[in-house]
Formats: sequence, structure tokens, C-alpha cells
Amino acid sequence: MLPKIKAMFPDFVFSPGDKFSWSPSEGRINYCENNVDGDDGWALLHETGHALLGHTDYQTDYELLQLEIAAWEKAKEIAKQIGLEIAEDHIQECLDSYRDWLYKRSICPGCGTKTIQKDLSNSYSCFNCHTCWQVSPSRFCRAYRTIQTDKEHTFL
Repeated sequence: MLPKIKAMFPDFVFSPGDKFSWSPSEGRINYCENNVDGDDGWALLHETGHALLGHTDYQTDYELLQLEIAAWEKAKEIAKQIGLEIAEDHIQECLDSYRDWLYKRSICPGCGTKTIQKDLSNSYSCFNCHTCWQVSPSRFCRAYRTIQTDKEHTFL
């Protein structure tokens, strides 16, 4: 699959790495060298989707989920062009990891209400009990929430 993708998209650099990822600053699609066929090859198509769509950054948790959905839709188009089909179950499992992450970050540590991100600073605010908390900017870490209080920060 890799030679086909490289030939289809010569404007991008494809580089072996530890994980599948798109680096917009370098215009490079990283892939796991031993895993570019089958289910793992679908990740290559997904990262190529990010590249083709010009994804560079996101501001909110919800926006990240939207970018992931769009990249999978583009991956399905690319797959069709090379005579493949990406299993919808695989796509939904991948998206579920983001949905679960977003859900955990959005649970109010004060009362358990599900809420939405308050602003672009990784902050959430509960409309029910008015608890405010911050989450890590990283999408690669556990969904820690830090409650904002006058005296101290409490990690949950």
C-alpha cells in the first residue's frame, strides 16, 4: 500500500517512525514501517487524510473530534481510489477513543454533570454546580481534571 500512496501524493514526505502521525510543520506523514498493510495500513490512509485536508491544529476538544471524523472520511475516499475498503467498525473504534477521552474530560468533578469546554484555554465550567476545572492540553494523556479553588488545586 505504501508505494501506491507515495505515488498518489508526491507532495508529502513519508517517513518511518514509532507511530502513525501527520506533522503539518514538516509536511510529513509518519508511519510504522512494519505495519502498513491491513488494519494498520488504514492508519496511513487516515494520516494522509489529515494531510490532504490541511489539518494543522485544533482549539477545542470538540474540534479535534471533528478533525478526526473528517480525516477518516477522506481516508475512505483514498481507500476507494486504490481498491480498498476501510471497515466501518475500525473507524468507529478509533473515533470512540476520542469520544471517550472527550467525555471523561467533560464530567464535572463536583457533581458529575456532563458539560462542554468553556473556552480555548482547556477550561471547563459546570452549569449545574459552577465548579471550574482545567484539563491537560495533551490528547495523549489520561483525562486529569484540576479543580480551580482559592486555596489549592485538587487533581482528580
